[in-house]
Amino acid sequence: MTQLKRTPLYDSYAEHGAKTIDFGGWDLPVQFSSIKEEHEAVRERAGLFDVSHMGEFEVKGSEALAFLQKMMTNDVSKLVDGKAQYTAMCYENGGTVDDLLVYKRAENDYLLVVNASNIDKDFDWLQSHLSGDVELTNMSDEIAQVAIQGPLAEKILQKLTSTPLNEIGFFAFKDQVDLNGMKALVSRTGYTGEDGFEIYCQKDDARGLWSQILEAGKADGVLPCGLGARDTLRFEANLALYGQELTKDISPLEAGIGFAVKLQKETDFIGKDVLVKQKEEGLSRKLVGIEMIDKGIPRHGYEVFAGEEIIGFVTTGTQSPTLKKNIGLALLKTEFTQLDQEVEVQIRSKRLKAKIVSTPFYKRPKK
Repeated sequence: MTQLKRTPLYDSYAEHGAKTIDFGGWDLPVQFSSIKEEHEAVRERAGLFDVSHMGEFEVKGSEALAFLQKMMTNDVSKLVDGKAQYTAMCYENGGTVDDLLVYKRAENDYLLVVNASNIDKDFDWLQSHLSGDVELTNMSDEIAQVAIQGPLAEKILQKLTSTPLNEIGFFAFKDQVDLNGMKALVSRTGYTGEDGFEIYCQKDDARGLWSQILEAGKADGVLPCGLGARDTLRFEANLALYGQELTKDISPLEAGIGFAVKLQKETDFIGKDVLVKQKEEGLSRKLVGIEMIDKGIPRHGYEVFAGEEIIGFVTTGTQSPTLKKNIGLALLKTEFTQLDQEVEVQIRSKRLKAKIVSTPFYKRPKK
């Protein structure tokens, strides 16, 4: 039996009653208290996640930008120092290699953050297309990452640093931030639909950082959170998950992340021809929200019908902890995606009624 990989925070899980599972070869917490409790903590106060399983690659060299422009769907040339960008990488057929973040630390110096299950695949993909003066380094084993998310995230994290966190805007970051003596890259990004920060530190600092954030946020009700709440939170905010909304067979346009695909950028990128054709001819299928009318929960992979025709499948579905409704995301033939249109979801032996609804299901209240 293959040994599951563990993050530097693994030994801290038991202190907080974590229930762990095999997540893509990693031994990670699905929950500490309960998914519902952790979900509500992030929506109302703050939650702390161990996301050290994510992958980090450095891309450096005088031709780093040209290389990234060829590999990424977004326009990396628009990045300035201290800013991050959400993007995707595509295969020649327009299917998705991965969705990821690109951080510009300085000229010719970028950090890529990729999905944990795709680390080896992504590195091999990038490596196979290397040319010119570009140095690609896999830093995943040296870097740990924690994320504090929720309306009180800034207040709590500010207790650990003299750096004014309110000066870090959305999708911006500061490197070498001193957090009680530990140096970290602090980024105003996240995967929950809430305000918050993703913090990249040396793996040996992870346990100290984790415990200090929990201690700093104790009075404000911060909770350690697992993968279960991470999934329900990102799902309500309509944030794509690789392997569900995005796959090698689903393009970024079909998955609804067209905002991260810049077909007009000067540099041709891998998969561009197919994506241009999809855009010009119109998508034959697209990702939409569904809400159950009948009693039942749509789950990943369930087929969706219009009459006797299979029109697509559910990519993610659950009972929304915030909305208290059974909802899902489904990739459907475009002609069946008008708002309020009724469809049926095959749930076990029954076809149950659902309707098309707008997404995201949840938007953070404006201050």
